[in-house]
Amino acid sequence: MSTKLYVGGLPYSVTEQQLSELFAQQGTVSSAKVITDKFTGQSRGFGFVEMSTAEEAKKAISALNGTQMDGRPLTVNEAKPQEKRTGGGGGGFGGGGGGGRNRF
Repeated sequence: MSTKLYVGGLPYSVTEQQLSELFAQQGTVSSAKVITDKFTGQSRGFGFVEMSTAEEAKKAISALNGTQMDGRPLTVNEAKPQEKRTGGGGGGFGGGGGGGRNRF
């Protein structure tokens, strides 16, 4: 079963191809994803790599956590499940209640 890893501290110029190649040295990479800003498209400095087995994931963590990529220290650990996000936003502005003075 595959294991998903969190990779932090990525250089903003890194591509998914480069990320995949870096982790491929430790085992079979199922997927590699660099997280980008939805408005600018620029990397946010972190991503996720899915290794094909738990053993390969552990090997990648021990080999790559704390190493440097383009002068930036990498943080590599097992990804935590994404927390449920609540719909958030807005909230009501409450009832109208025209307050103020009576003009008439």
